[in-house]
This record gives sequence, structure tokens and C-alpha cells, in this order.
Amino acid sequence: MAVKFRVQSHMTDPSYTDGWRGRRVRIENRMVARLTSRAKVKTRFLADPDPMIIGSVVRGHQLMAGSFHFAGHLVQAPGRSVWTILPPDDGFAAQLQGFDWLDDLAAVGDAEAQHMARSWTLDWITRFGAGSGPGWTPLLAGRRLLRWINHGSMLVHEQLPEQVSGFLTSLGRQTQFVARRSHAAPPGLPRVEALTALIVAGLALEGMQAHVAPAVEDLAAHVATEVAADGSIASRNPETLLDMFALLALAGQVLGQAGIFAGPAHLAAIERMAPVLRGLRHVDGRLARFHGGGPGPEGRLDQALAASGVRTLPGLGPKMGFARLSSGRTSVIVDAAAPPRGSLTAHASTLAIEVSSARRPIIVNCGSGAEFGADWLRAGRETASHSTLVLAGQSSCRFADGRGGEVLAAVPQSVKLQQAFGPSGHSLVAGHDGYGPAFGLTHVRRLNLSADGRALVGEDTLGANTDGDRKRFSRMLNRSKSNGLDFALRFHLHPDVAAQENPANGMIVLTLGSGEVWHFRQHGGAVLSLEESVYLDRLRLQPRPSKQVVLAGKVIDYASQVSWTLAKARETPQGLRDLEPAGEPGQEGTG
Repeated sequence: MAVKFRVQSHMTDPSYTDGWRGRRVRIENRMVARLTSRAKVKTRFLADPDPMIIGSVVRGHQLMAGSFHFAGHLVQAPGRSVWTILPPDDGFAAQLQGFDWLDDLAAVGDAEAQHMARSWTLDWITRFGAGSGPGWTPLLAGRRLLRWINHGSMLVHEQLPEQVSGFLTSLGRQTQFVARRSHAAPPGLPRVEALTALIVAGLALEGMQAHVAPAVEDLAAHVATEVAADGSIASRNPETLLDMFALLALAGQVLGQAGIFAGPAHLAAIERMAPVLRGLRHVDGRLARFHGGGPGPEGRLDQALAASGVRTLPGLGPKMGFARLSSGRTSVIVDAAAPPRGSLTAHASTLAIEVSSARRPIIVNCGSGAEFGADWLRAGRETASHSTLVLAGQSSCRFADGRGGEVLAAVPQSVKLQQAFGPSGHSLVAGHDGYGPAFGLTHVRRLNLSADGRALVGEDTLGANTDGDRKRFSRMLNRSKSNGLDFALRFHLHPDVAAQENPANGMIVLTLGSGEVWHFRQHGGAVLSLEESVYLDRLRLQPRPSKQVVLAGKVIDYASQVSWTLAKARETPQGLRDLEPAGEPGQEGTG
């Protein structure tokens, strides 16, 4: 089975950095690009390329309509080559130069899409093939190599001999560039992608085999340090973990087909990462959306896991700081650790939850706003964009200006978790002190998922636990002009969930696309309401409107507690309805 993967490049190429180191790297990249672009290269495909990368039909049609949506910018330019557009910023240029969009045109696959893919590729060679432009970084050149090789059969189809020769020559030169500059790719996913591309190119192209052995060695050494002993990565981004996993599995697969053994550290990293990804998998088959990561295209996670050959189950306990409760047709994933301090991409999401029933997401986080501009990027990182508690309208982390953007300057110092698994269901208790320095309060969340998965019972508590905390809380309470500190428990709903308030019964009725009906109730003095929200999906041209359930109240004492229940009222009326795909990436419209 071929490894199907798609590396999401929704962030700016990390090679674009400030300071003297960044300038030196860019100068060295340009020098090597100019040298390798003049190299005499004669190569050919050793076999017909086998497409291995998943694209989006939705984004493919957007491109064909002239809607270029990259790095938070939307440029409308119908009938024009993508290379005639003036990029609004470096991030936009990086996504163009990486050729991710080639996957999307290939996913459409008709004659017009294929012609557009070939035309834009040849146009790139004419404009940038001599080593010019922003695409000559090891990350972007490696990403481009993977796409060109992956779609090689399409790109040479019906081309003139001189066009095919120019395409292959450019492939060989870019391979040589990546071989000389892969060490300069930023650590983590960018370097894994560059080295994987070098392995794939070295095995796919005649005369490039000498690059394979050094790349195999470098890749094994790199993942030995980047993938922790428990299979986690520092960013705690589930989709980045999947991207790295899929690339490592791809490299291992093509090496195995060539009769070459991947390094032991390479294979060990795959073994460690697989159970973590299974622990981050909802019952709908998609990843939990945390710390800038999306759910991934439908089926991608399961395909990568199956192709890896690793059958290890996740076992009990947290995975990469995420706790999982799963019973029956229901899964709950909780962010039960502090986000990485100093991160440019992590979110203030401690104790946030996501809930899915069968193939239907119910409670979600808003997601990453990186594709919709700086304001949405920041909004998506705030605690209020996650399904957890917000105190006094503030996030549980503090943001501050840093090199390259806003970083998490302060995060919860103590995050504790206890889990229990028994015949009556799965439960957890987790708490964090992110609101301690400012308000003297600790947030504790208790969750219990029944054994049949039909009821999730929650209890959220804000408490001042020490003398110092009580003094700090009292000071803030005295400063309050509203006789208490406002809090809000937010439960963001997937856009496909139809929500309706039922004041007579004091609940909100949630109807899933499958026909399942769930009831949300609160127990205590909070005010239950249904408010507007958004769902940030990078396949859409605009954020999707959605709803959120909100439990609002005031903290007026050293302890305040709210209980709530999400319970299934009706099963799917017809089982076949639940076989229809949910309205997720790849299944949605372009609006």
C-alpha cells in the first residue's frame, strides 16, 4: 500500500528568519541555487511515478476559478498564471513555491486541471529555474521535488521532448540543491521533509542514487532528537506529528522497495509515533484540532497508520499531553498539558475538549486562523476559541511580541491529570493554574464518559487553594466593578451541528447530520445560552459560521462550581445515514 500523505504548509517557510543568521542562510541558499542551476544534469525517471499525495478537490476548483488562497490572503485573478500574481507577503510566496497546489489540481484530475498544472510548472522553470526567486530554500525545494516526482506522469504527459528534457533537468538540479542545503533546513518537520524528498528523488531519478545514503543517515540522526521517547514532538501539534509520521513512513517504504534498510532510529521513531497518533484519533477517523493543527483530509491518518505496519495500540494515559476518553461510538480528547512556552503557533487551550460521535464531530475548537490573516491567527490562539473555561475574558496564557510574531510568554506552570477506567465508564480530573498569577484561581475539570458512550458529565471548578491565592483573589474581587469575576464555559459546535434552545426544559438540543440528537444541560446557577461562533477551516475561503453553547456566571467566593451534561437522546434513525461523510475538509463547498 502506498503511503498517502499531504504536508500542510499553512505557515511561512521557517527559513525566512530575521537576524544575521537568517541573512547568512538566505545568501548561502542563493549561492548554491545559482551554482546548481547551471550544473549539467542528465536524468530520467527510473520507473513511472506512483502518485502518493492526497490533494483537495475543493481547493483545486478554487484554483481553477482564479481564487488563490494562501497564507491568510485571498487573491482573485481568473485566467492568469499563478506566477503573474504579486505575492502579498513571504508566506504567500512560500506556499506558491512549495507547489502544494499541484496536489489539488491533480485531485480534480480533468484535462483542464492537468493542462493548468503543466503550464504553471513550465512557467516556474522559465521564471525561477535558473536559481532565482524565493523558492530556493531546502524546505521549499524539497517540497517541490516531492510534488514534481509524485505527479511526474501527469507533468510530462503530452509535452514536447524539449519540455520533458527541461523538466527532468530542473528536477536533477533541485535534487542537487537539496543535497547540499538540507542541513540548513530548520529542525523538525522542515528538515524531515527536505531529507525525505532527497531520498525519494535519489531513488526515483537516474544518476541521483549517491544522495540516498547520506540522507538516510541524516534523517535517522535527526528524528532521534526531534521525536521524544514517548513519541511526542515539542510543538504538541497533532497534525505536524502526522506530517512527520507520514514522511518517515514514505521514506521507509521507498527505501524498502529499493532493498535499502532505513536507520534503526528512523524505524524506532515510527514505532513510537504510531500509538500517539492513535490516541489523538477521534472515532470519526480524524485528528483532534489543537495547537494550530487541523483534522487532516478524510482517511489520511488511517492510511498512514496502515501503511506504516505498526499495530501498537495507544494504551492508557495521556499521549503528547492529550488525554482520551472513548466508549461506544463517542470519543473525547482533552488538552491536559501546558502549551510550549515561547511558541509562535501553540494555543492557550489547556483543558479544552473535543467530542465526536461516530463520524460526526460535536464539540470542537475553532482551529487555526493562520489562513485568514493576522487577526484570525491571534483570535484562534485565544482561550475563548477553545471549548474550555475563560475567566474575566482573558486567556490562560499570556501573549507577547517575539521574533517572528506573538509568542506564548507565560503558560500554566502546574497542569495535573488523573484518569480512571472502569466498568461504569472512563473519567478524568485535570487542573491548571494559568489563572493563578492574575486572579489566584485554579481551574479544575472533571469528566466522566459512560460505559456506553451515551453521556458525558462534566464539572468545572474555579478555586483559590492557598492563602496567597485567596489574598490575590480578594484583591481582584475588590477591584471588580460587577460584584464578581465573570467566567464563561464555552463549547464550540461543529458547523454541521444544528443547535436549538429549549427554554422550557432548560437545555439546548443538538442534532447531528446523521440524525443523532444530543441534549446539553447545566446544573447550577450559570446562565445557559447559544451564541455565534466560527469554525476555521483552511479549505474555505472564509471562516465558517457556527454556534457555541455558553455557560456564564460570576465567581464571588473562593470556590465556584458548574456542572453540565451532554447526553444522547436519540440514536441515528437509519444506520446508513451515518456512512455519509461529515462536512469536513474535502467534502465542503467553496464558500
